[in-house]
Amino acid sequence: MAKDASKPETQAFEEAWADFKTGNWTENIDVRDFIQQNYTPYEGGEEFLEGPTDKTLRLWDTLEKNYLSVERERRVYDVDVDTPADVDAFPAGYISEDDDVVVGLQTDVPLKRAMMPEGGWRMVETAIKEAGKEPNPDVKKIFTQYRKTHNDAVFDIYTPRIRAARSSHIITGLPDAYGRGRIIGDYRRVALYGVDKLIEEKQKDKDAVANQPFSEHWARYREEHAEQIKALKKLKNMASAYGFDISKPAQNAQEAVQWTYFGYLGSIKSQDGAAMSIGRLSGFFDIYFERDFKRGVLDEKAAQEIIDSLVIKLRIVRFLRTIAYDQIFSGDPYWATWSDAGFGEDGRTLVTKTSFRLLQTLMNLGPAPEPNITIFWNENLPDGYKRFCARVSIETSSIQYEADDQIRSHWGDDAAIACCVSPMRVGKQMQFFGARVNAAKALLYAINGGRDEVSGKQVMDGYEPIKSDGPLDFDEVWEKYEQMLDWVVGTYVEALNIIHYCHDRYAYEAMEMALHDSDIVRTMGCGIAGLSIVADSLSAIKYATVTPVRDETGLVVDYKTEGEFPRYGNDDDRADDIAATIVHTVMSKIKAIPMYRDAIPTQSVLTITSNVVYGKATGSFPSGHEAGTPFAPGANPENGADTHGMLASMLSVGKLDYTDALDGISLTNTIIPSSLGRDLSEQVSNLVGIMDAGFIKQD
Repeated sequence: MAKDASKPETQAFEEAWADFKTGNWTENIDVRDFIQQNYTPYEGGEEFLEGPTDKTLRLWDTLEKNYLSVERERRVYDVDVDTPADVDAFPAGYISEDDDVVVGLQTDVPLKRAMMPEGGWRMVETAIKEAGKEPNPDVKKIFTQYRKTHNDAVFDIYTPRIRAARSSHIITGLPDAYGRGRIIGDYRRVALYGVDKLIEEKQKDKDAVANQPFSEHWARYREEHAEQIKALKKLKNMASAYGFDISKPAQNAQEAVQWTYFGYLGSIKSQDGAAMSIGRLSGFFDIYFERDFKRGVLDEKAAQEIIDSLVIKLRIVRFLRTIAYDQIFSGDPYWATWSDAGFGEDGRTLVTKTSFRLLQTLMNLGPAPEPNITIFWNENLPDGYKRFCARVSIETSSIQYEADDQIRSHWGDDAAIACCVSPMRVGKQMQFFGARVNAAKALLYAINGGRDEVSGKQVMDGYEPIKSDGPLDFDEVWEKYEQMLDWVVGTYVEALNIIHYCHDRYAYEAMEMALHDSDIVRTMGCGIAGLSIVADSLSAIKYATVTPVRDETGLVVDYKTEGEFPRYGNDDDRADDIAATIVHTVMSKIKAIPMYRDAIPTQSVLTITSNVVYGKATGSFPSGHEAGTPFAPGANPENGADTHGMLASMLSVGKLDYTDALDGISLTNTIIPSSLGRDLSEQVSNLVGIMDAGFIKQD
């Protein structure tokens, strides 16, 4: 129910913060300190958990029958073609009359998608038509004649070499027509402090530089803060439409979850980033749950219902996308990643009872890819939690795991994952997302002197191909590969600098950035695709005999490989060292280039989804990889090349230097549960053992 806005501010804060231990968080915006001062680590098992309430089941059933089933038939349930999206652009919407636990939809109807034309009109128009609807001509006129979009600006600036690299697919998936994502607002701040306090602090930060002399940085700083303040005011308007006053802090657990969700909802109403992660919430929520339990105003069934209701909302987040976009990302993902577990810097586990409640949603509601539940795994996590994670993984296949030691040592204990593997300190850091370069295709360009092996087109001038018809020489190939990487990486970073300059000007994420500190760390999230193909191909050239096969124009289109060679992914240093050298070489070249807004360059080895698209645009390799076939995802070994089992592949990936890939390294493994043991208990034990062994921190 709505709060009484007439309460004096001091009284509202005293009531909201009653029974909490004080600390720096009471004097400054510091959610991490609030959590560290007040959370209760949990080292027991799942025996306390509750199943879904009747209301939860009715709500989920309504969604399935009336909306999700229809969406599966149509691909897109509906699109609002008249209203450009914004934080408060739509009236309140509900799933059904049962929808009263955690409320709020992106538009006024479940699964109805909103257009976000600030990113680029062409993508919006294409997506609307692909959904079977026609754009509003007045909206089109505004965003083609009167309002410059991010996409227009990017293509005004793009250089001929960027366009050439983009069209030849050596660089794919650039965020030049949609929201960049990889920004996690600290949505918990809305619940802990209320919006009025956040506005007050932003105004102070804005005015703190008021007397400085004019500079581009000074002007941008003040303008961005003005936009953030406007977004926070819109957030209050949006919550008011649902009957809530979020100007003051949340008073109880249900409000804490609702306020936090409103912060996230404001972000997904106004941005369509490639990844719109929600951050690290379990410990924060658990503090409120524990206080309400002690007060006798909440029981476990109600607590689980609140988390179930929130997860239902996260499962129905939707963005207006084109079919081509969905093909790049192999589906319709939005990566509402929820990070959990791990250890604090003081040595206490960050597992709470709400960590269990989050996993329980997969049992209560059934498996789902969203929210992307990401567990920071550590061999010292409580045994009951590790076993529950393993059981839920076996029964739902809906959890991913990250290395807690690596993340905490570089990003602290209040870090969360944006997208799949990209860590950042919540509310203190953001990333300029950059898709990735096709490092495998670059090897073929090196051999062909910048000529595309699929189209035959000369994409890069000034590079000599390998002219010999005899076996390839490793040293010659490596030298040419490094030269080609100079061109590819230089073109790639140039494109990223342009994109993010334009994004800040024409599609700024005011809502998300309003829930950050005023001075933040920015990283430039670069990435590579096709690592295992390059590693195996270079290994083949070095240890076997590889002879190029040319077409009638002299273009190398295939390879004849004779003899055995070590393959990456089998814990064999000969091949694994080549992979590590490739990652280090690319990162070294990235670091040598100045970044927009002095961003810190990082790199990911990712392609969890776009490996299919990259493969379609790429030719044959010395490793035996066939033209047009999918790449292995992320840092995975080539499909079928890892013959020594899952643990060996994990150890190979572990040899990649994390400092060369601080944006994250992805390994996707498939296990048939029956192969883990004879019964569920044995399967759980064995999976925990594999995880513990695979995540041991390597020096």
